[in-house]
Amino acid sequence: MTKAYTFTLAVLILVIGTVFASAQSGVRVITPILTIDSERLYAGSSFGARVASEMEADQSVLLAENRKIEAELAAEEKELTEQRKNMTPEDFRAVADAFDRRVQDIRRIQDTKARSIGERREQEQAVFVQAARPVLVELMQEAGASVILERRSILASNDSIDITEQAIARLNAAIGDGAQLQRDP
Repeated sequence: MTKAYTFTLAVLILVIGTVFASAQSGVRVITPILTIDSERLYAGSSFGARVASEMEADQSVLLAENRKIEAELAAEEKELTEQRKNMTPEDFRAVADAFDRRVQDIRRIQDTKARSIGERREQEQAVFVQAARPVLVELMQEAGASVILERRSILASNDSIDITEQAIARLNAAIGDGAQLQRDP
């Protein structure tokens, strides 16, 4: 048996052995283990929605910029091809090499911009995790739980221990879209 399988089996035994109160009756679930879908938590929060919208806008701007540059470079390449007829091979090679260097420089700049967008996404996710931690700890304490596990890493569980929706609602109330949160430079 692998460690992951053994761990999952132990979690299942604990979950099955725990008595759950009915979520419909409004009684708080008391359990040592809670689950959360962290991707849904992030995507379903106002914070995650704001970041997704900003990232989409940044990527759209970059994509439009790339298309414009591509069109300009294609036109320039066509012009160089036409000029080739009136140039010596040495002169054309010098012009073509300069064009290639410029294309490579532009590609590096655009790649850096794309990486910057990805890095910003990761930074925002780290800010979200820091902001979410106290809310998740509070939910965990209210439920009498000792741990919150990632729902996708569990083979089977009772839906009553999933706190994703509660966490989204509390996070939205506590931090909103997170635009006001402090970010490290």
